[in-house]
Amino acid sequence: MFNPVVIILTIVVILVLVIIRNIKVVPQSYEWVIERLGAYYTSWGTGIHVKMPFIDRISKKVNMKEQVIDFPPQDVITKDNVTMKIDTVIFFMITNAMQFTYGVERPIKAIENLTATTLRNIVGDLDLEATLTSRDLINSNITRVLDEATDRWGIKVIRVELKSIIPPPEIQDSMEKQMKADRERREKVIQAEAEKKSQVLVAEGDKESKILRAQADREAKILQADALKQQKILEAEGEAQAIQMVQQALADSIIKLNDAHPNDAVIRLKSLEAFAKAADGKATKIIIPSEIQGLAGLAAGIQGVISDDKLAKQPVPVPADNTRH
Repeated sequence: MFNPVVIILTIVVILVLVIIRNIKVVPQSYEWVIERLGAYYTSWGTGIHVKMPFIDRISKKVNMKEQVIDFPPQDVITKDNVTMKIDTVIFFMITNAMQFTYGVERPIKAIENLTATTLRNIVGDLDLEATLTSRDLINSNITRVLDEATDRWGIKVIRVELKSIIPPPEIQDSMEKQMKADRERREKVIQAEAEKKSQVLVAEGDKESKILRAQADREAKILQADALKQQKILEAEGEAQAIQMVQQALADSIIKLNDAHPNDAVIRLKSLEAFAKAADGKATKIIIPSEIQGLAGLAAGIQGVISDDKLAKQPVPVPADNTRH
């Protein structure tokens, strides 16, 4: 017969194992969709949960983080009948795990098809040039349409980016030639601007050099004028001091002469000296006082004797013989 204790222990162990197997831990940024008896029951968030054995079932483990899908290039036709391939990248995140699980079958494939359809509709209203230059417009329009369409699927389309736009080979060759011509034109423009700037810098340098030279010449002339002015001032001061010293000496001599009580002969001699100084000037007419006329005659006689002596000492020229033979 079976031992009741063993049976009870076996049942307890089985229950413990069943409970342990039904303890679930949901990781961060995930939600698990739980069905009970085949119908949606709840969504588990991050943390520890216990599932009812044989009744509850984990229907789907949904990643709630932002995700990126790179779809293969889609063939689209522009308004001017140019066929090109456009590669798109979609950034999205799941906001409702239940709607994502039960809203649409294969939601990622549905997003891809919806993206291709929307892209064809938008590009079909644009020509080739507008398609190549209107990436931001196309991105915003696709994002808006996809976000509205996928809202009922529990999906939030954050943004759509055109990864690449591939036109036909002949158009690529034409575009490359045009881009090359544009680059060459820009290089010429940049070179011309650089030469212009260089010429401007050279002209400014010459102008600055001339200005500096003019300033240097002006300062040199100013310094020279200042030096000449200072020289004249010093010369004038020297002459003034000399005149002052002469006048002072003359005044001192007169004072000393007066103190010495000179006789008439000394006064006449001083008068003769003064007359000699006056005669040495630039005056054309001199009036001789009667008191010194005798002394002046004496001086003139002495000067005449000296002159005659000089003439006697000079050799007498011999007259040339004009007799013709």
